[in-house]
Amino acid sequence: MAYTTSLVPPRAPGDRDAYADLLRDTRGLRREHAHAREAWFSQLSAERKEEHLFELEILLKGLACFANPRNHPGAPRRTPVVAQDFREPVALVREAMGRIIVLCRTLLMDRERSFVFQRYLETVLPDDGARSRLVSENLTQDSPAGSLFVMRHAMTNLIEVASGISRLPRVPFRTFYAMLGVAQREVAQSVYFNSLSALEFRPEFDRITNQRILELTRSVTQDHARRLIALTFLSLFRMLRYLGLLEATTRDPREPRRTTGIIYLVMSVLRSDARALTSHLRHRAGRLLAEGYERDLFNVPASRIGQRYESLLADGHRLLDIKASLEGLAANLRLELRRAFEHDFPAPEFSVAEGDVRRATLQVIHTLRPALQNGILFLCATLGARLEAQGVFDDHAARRNLSERLRRDVWMFAQIVRAFAQKARAVPAGEVRWSGVSPLEFVREFLAYFRAMGYPLLRTADYPRIDAFVSAMTALEETDLLEPARLHRAIAEAEQFQEFLVDLFEQIGRRDELASVPFDRRAAAEALKLYLGA
Repeated sequence: MAYTTSLVPPRAPGDRDAYADLLRDTRGLRREHAHAREAWFSQLSAERKEEHLFELEILLKGLACFANPRNHPGAPRRTPVVAQDFREPVALVREAMGRIIVLCRTLLMDRERSFVFQRYLETVLPDDGARSRLVSENLTQDSPAGSLFVMRHAMTNLIEVASGISRLPRVPFRTFYAMLGVAQREVAQSVYFNSLSALEFRPEFDRITNQRILELTRSVTQDHARRLIALTFLSLFRMLRYLGLLEATTRDPREPRRTTGIIYLVMSVLRSDARALTSHLRHRAGRLLAEGYERDLFNVPASRIGQRYESLLADGHRLLDIKASLEGLAANLRLELRRAFEHDFPAPEFSVAEGDVRRATLQVIHTLRPALQNGILFLCATLGARLEAQGVFDDHAARRNLSERLRRDVWMFAQIVRAFAQKARAVPAGEVRWSGVSPLEFVREFLAYFRAMGYPLLRTADYPRIDAFVSAMTALEETDLLEPARLHRAIAEAEQFQEFLVDLFEQIGRRDELASVPFDRRAAAEALKLYLGA
């Protein structure tokens, strides 16, 4: 895949490379363990070793993520978690553990035979002391292969426990959570294969190949901003890889029920990582950027403030732009994930037919892949570069899918803007305050949708009046008083924006890649209802 191998671009002496730092520091491995793992992986002769290692680590992480019902797909539950039956989720976990064992066997290669022999000895040795010594001797993790051996042993025991629990007439949450708590502890204690950290990356499969993206990341001069940009790029590419794993699993010819548990665990990891990224960008990006700018500002001698005024002002505006882009990207991703998980995918507590799970998985991929790809291109545009989808993604259909998605989003937001303008014009003249809980509540709702959908559209389409539009809406939001001048200015900007969106919708429809793709207005209207209800 186009986002799995690369070299880190050269950097000036003393200049920190946030991209390389994230690949190195988020793994949580000691240096000697990292070197041993890299050496083991390079010498491993197993076919498709990268894909197998990636799937293994994601499923190990999925054991922890799936233990949290917040990461389960399906509509929000009205029943308290303590009153729910987790018998079917336990069965799904058992299936995923079976796949983990298969992956361990594949990566262990010749040592797998010694594991089978040890399990045999454990059952026939009559002396408890000898049996205990045998187990202890084989629980050392002095190498990656030894760590895999220990994981194989733990999962073999846990799958037996899961099989017994799944035969109960009802499984309460505490039993389900306790079983996965034991599994999580085994993963956390793994010296070489602990993949439980949120927003954690591995050099074996998280390197970005596109040199232009790496250059854009390095072009950000402020340390905190550069790290946020690198973190966002790596996270979005990692989530695209989750979708690739889901697609490969969905099309896997193995027996149906062996893939369903894999799909649910990978979905839980996707939701957990997406939540971690959006929360970080929403709640910490602004503060981190402000702290970094403040530090850089105070490092400038007072005698040079006058000389540096224009460059400092430009840096401040660029950081504000980056902040708005990151927060907009986070808001959009939250909307997309909520729709995919709460509407497009069945809850795990129901025994869903294998065919339905696969169709739902493909629908989620169809929904999320263009959203993630568009987020990457949007971030590139924020940093001053317009990249073609073919040069960034190893996906021949990316250009058409992105254009189709953009056309739908433009149409949807045009309807939102039109509704805002009509509602604002309907406000009776002469009123001092609007009635209701919040006089300008619909303005705040509109701005929330603008940050999630409108701002990326403005960036993508180079709307010439973006500053005037944002200024008009912000001015209206800042007061509870009905000031006719502010209201009329906001209405005028909204109507101009709507005209721009209507023209843009027509232009996108004339693109070559959409020549034979009619616009599905009914599907777009259904999607709009889901977004407005989110």
